[in-house]
Amino acid sequence: MHDVVPMTLSDRTTAVAKEALRGGRRGPWAALAFAGPAVTASIAYIDPGNFATNIQAGAGFGYMLLWVVVLANVLAMLFQGLSARIGIATGHSLASLCRQHFPRPLVLAMWLVSEVAAMATDLAELLGAALGLSLLAHLPLLVALGIATIGTWAMLTLQRRGFRPIELLVGGFVAVIGICYVIELAIAPPDWPAFLAGATIPRLAGPDTVTLAVGIIGATVMPHVIYLHSSLTHDRVIVSGETERRRLVRFSNREVVVALGVAGLVNMAMLAMAASAFHHGHSNIDQIETAYHTLAPLLGPLAAGAFMLSLLASGFSASIVGTMAGQVIMQDFTGWRVPLWARRLVTMLPAFAVVLLGYGVTESLVISQVVLSLVLPVPIIALLVLVRRRDLMGPLVIGAWTTFLAWLAGGVILLLNVILLLQLAGVPVPGLG
Repeated sequence: MHDVVPMTLSDRTTAVAKEALRGGRRGPWAALAFAGPAVTASIAYIDPGNFATNIQAGAGFGYMLLWVVVLANVLAMLFQGLSARIGIATGHSLASLCRQHFPRPLVLAMWLVSEVAAMATDLAELLGAALGLSLLAHLPLLVALGIATIGTWAMLTLQRRGFRPIELLVGGFVAVIGICYVIELAIAPPDWPAFLAGATIPRLAGPDTVTLAVGIIGATVMPHVIYLHSSLTHDRVIVSGETERRRLVRFSNREVVVALGVAGLVNMAMLAMAASAFHHGHSNIDQIETAYHTLAPLLGPLAAGAFMLSLLASGFSASIVGTMAGQVIMQDFTGWRVPLWARRLVTMLPAFAVVLLGYGVTESLVISQVVLSLVLPVPIIALLVLVRRRDLMGPLVIGAWTTFLAWLAGGVILLLNVILLLQLAGVPVPGLG
């Protein structure tokens, strides 16, 4: 008599999802079986880089750049939805499809650029976790960085138990961050008319706002999770036939809207908190550490503690997701199998270099987000080229209207990047000072 192997949590989740795809289960409990990939991706949209850019934007310019946060979140929904779609339609990740269908020299260049993005990502995430630990536990930053590295690696070992435990862990971190910002807004309510105006009226006021706008885009629409999301969906639930595949895409689209909608609200709350607390009287605050130390006397220890707890949760969870994305980028572009420890070693080195060389943490975070925004066109263009190929996508190929919106969105990102590069080169941009 053979022993019965108990079903894991991931197995049970897959079984419920299959039943829902066949029409056997309905309602919110069935939908929860599909929640995971977009929730995992969403943590990249509320990572420490967002803290840095949103604090600088809110403190320096009030609610002016809220519209950039809204725009970035809409762009994120669009591209994450397309990334999930291509994984479901083809059964391959975006990086793997690039390796299969693009010329080898181009693939090599794309991989190298994407590795730079992975390193910039891990720089922001590890530094955020270390900074949170350092301030909360009064540890030297280098010691906190070592603890954050070990802690992240330990959490990543949950991958051995399937996809569901790591999804639940990341989802728990998202919940902690969200609750912390509900507390922040209760303590420091925003100026709602100014909030609504900032969220709906596009405005820029000079070179600094352009740099921050590009940083916000880079911190929100992140290249590494465009690669990761397609990998998370391509074999999570095995479908039978096109009807189930279409249903799976619908479930995925709903999850993207909900998960990234929550992440967008958290981003807006970050900027609004900085605008409410710092813009009048403390507009020169441009460091996360300064924001923390200013919040305690200004709004009380609860506000300061919630702020730093959210940063800590953000840093740990985003570092998990960043390492997962780095594995996908290296393995699927090159075909190599990379041990977790090796992947972690490669991406953590820039964070240790920043600390050892004495660079400012917040400035490093903002610069890392600008690097991400400059790299972002690479996965976006690859995604838009591939998702329009009927031989790859079959019935799930995107239509003309979606194609137009996607290329328009990509064009907005490219335009912001061009403006930033012109400013860095010292070329004056009309209307921006």
